[in-house]
Amino acid sequence: MSNDSDVGELLLLYALSRSQKKRVWVHDINKKRNDLGEYHRLCRELASHEDRFFTYFRMSQVLFEELHDLLIPKISKCTTNWRTPISTRERLVICLRYLATGDSHQTIAFSFRVGRSTVGGIVKEVCKEIWNTLQPEYMPSPTEETWIQSEKGYRETWNFPNCVGSIDGKHIAIKCPKNSGSEYFCYKKFFSVVLLAIVDPCYKFTVIEAPRSPFLMYLLAMKVLL
Repeated sequence: MSNDSDVGELLLLYALSRSQKKRVWVHDINKKRNDLGEYHRLCRELASHEDRFFTYFRMSQVLFEELHDLLIPKISKCTTNWRTPISTRERLVICLRYLATGDSHQTIAFSFRVGRSTVGGIVKEVCKEIWNTLQPEYMPSPTEETWIQSEKGYRETWNFPNCVGSIDGKHIAIKCPKNSGSEYFCYKKFFSVVLLAIVDPCYKFTVIEAPRSPFLMYLLAMKVLL
């Protein structure tokens, strides 16, 4: 009986091992990234065509290089014995292409021949570093002087006194977060978060705020958005 039991257990383990899918470190298609990936082919051709480059990235080559130089120390990865990391330029290209098109992570992954989770990680990290790097210089926290100058601009340029900013919001469609009920369900009949922005009299952003921030909660409490 003992031998029969052992044989049965071995057969069961063999069947389970056969039913499990083999996982690979890099898909065969993605192994050709350096030869056929969008970054290594199309993006390099775009460098010779400034107009096409701008359409593709929504920025000039000069601005791209300036942004890349600022981000190099923050988004670079170390080479290991396992594999060579995706370069800083390609990481920035993937992020900018996602922001420029709004395509899904899967679509970007197919184009650049990288994993879908890789695209998600790159977009999240690079966006964070872009904000951390540029925000202090290009969108610092507004001060009392900021509002005084903004009110002066509205009064003198637009003949609209006692105004410090023009405010508007946009519903950004999202998948319903887990266990959130109807919290993110909006009047447009889909789940969304609201991106709020204030601009000065010269159309320059003064404040941008994501949902559930203290600033947005203050505006809601003051019924400014109603």
